[in-house]
Amino acid sequence: MPQYQFIHLAFETPRKLNSEANFAKLSHVPPYPNLISESLLISETVTLLRSFGGRASAVSVVDFVMKIRRPDRELAISLAEELISADPRLQLNGEYVELVSDGSEERELAETEFVVFDLETTGSKTPPSRITEIGAYKVLGGEVIDKFHTLVNPEMHIPEFITRLTRISDEMVREAPLFADVVDDFLQFIGDAVLVAHNSGFDMRFLNYEIGRVFAGHRLRNQCLCTVQLSRRLITDIPNHKLKTVAEYYCLDLVDHHRAAADAYATAHIFIDLVSRLHDQGISNVAAACDYASRKNFYARRPRSNPFE
Repeated sequence: MPQYQFIHLAFETPRKLNSEANFAKLSHVPPYPNLISESLLISETVTLLRSFGGRASAVSVVDFVMKIRRPDRELAISLAEELISADPRLQLNGEYVELVSDGSEERELAETEFVVFDLETTGSKTPPSRITEIGAYKVLGGEVIDKFHTLVNPEMHIPEFITRLTRISDEMVREAPLFADVVDDFLQFIGDAVLVAHNSGFDMRFLNYEIGRVFAGHRLRNQCLCTVQLSRRLITDIPNHKLKTVAEYYCLDLVDHHRAAADAYATAHIFIDLVSRLHDQGISNVAAACDYASRKNFYARRPRSNPFE
């Protein structure tokens, strides 16, 4: 099996003196197109519009969501415009609020960019745990076409058992960039790609928590696929679906297990084969793949996987 070198990206942005100053600076930067609001009012607006077929009057939105009964038309338009201004899923068209479709669900798997990523962290739950390393590979047409890798200063002590597991120590991350220093580069790297991770719920919780610290009240819009779920559906003759087990099934040499770059690289090559198996099942677009991976009846009463395995 060939050996692969993983390159740390160089960040030219000067190291910020402290995270609070960095957060204050970034909080005024407009959110990226792949970020959406976590506001409860926005969530209720999206739910309302879906129930109305994707379009409703501003009066209806203000009435149902903001609980202002029978609002004046001009006031409703003004309030609705302010409400939806920070969320790219919504637009105001005249006096109507509309859901904006980005067409991502209809994208063909063969023509879709995926970003397969892995995170190392200071613990299993966030908060209080933080990210210590990000590794990601961009996949298009069955090939790895780009990569992203950096250590991250978590601004907290890394427990000894985590250091033994990941071999990432306080000393290694002391001069590493803060997450707030790398978030711009990482969001640009992701773009509108579909995200992929092994046990994706774990990685997405950490990633969205860190993003929310920088861009308050926002999270990622990108769709996400989980290779644990996909491998459970598509590879049934292995004892479990831990990353190491699935990598061994594919004869991938996971020489640096529990490091983000190595785990992301292995996951990327596993995912490339899983996409081929999806095609064999007649599944050719992103929406069908997401549906196939998330059917709840298949996972009923299955034990939760350990995020550090």
